[in-house]
Amino acid sequence: MEKLIGGVFYIMPLIFAFGFMAPVMAQAIHAIGWLPPFGLSPLAFSAIVCGAWGLVAQFWRRWI
Repeated sequence: MEKLIGGVFYIMPLIFAFGFMAPVMAQAIHAIGWLPPFGLSPLAFSAIVCGAWGLVAQFWRRWI
């Protein structure tokens, strides 16, 4: 059980990026009426940007 909880906390930056940040960013993009590049949907663009930011936070252990 301790390993399971430790594993979840280990990938928490990615869970936060995809589960919270990406949908919020997609809603903000939709609210301001901005169209993402390359014909991507707001959610796909947000998942790419927030996923990259989550990976940075995962490897360097900080968001900023």
